[in-house]
Amino acid sequence: MAKISPIQFFRQVKQEIKKVTWPTRKEVTQSSIMVIILVAIAATFFFFVDQIFGWVVKLIFGLGV
Repeated sequence: MAKISPIQFFRQVKQEIKKVTWPTRKEVTQSSIMVIILVAIAATFFFFVDQIFGWVVKLIFGLGV
């Protein structure tokens, strides 16, 4: 692997960053909202599944419901 100087490395990084297509503010906002909604749905789902499993375990081991 060829060694390059730090200055050349940073020039190459700068060139590559110029090639990146950055998302718009609207795209970032929409994506963030979708992530928050899906996390809330998943958290709710796993909460209820956990409650059901807890109830079943208590029922099996006779710990009272």
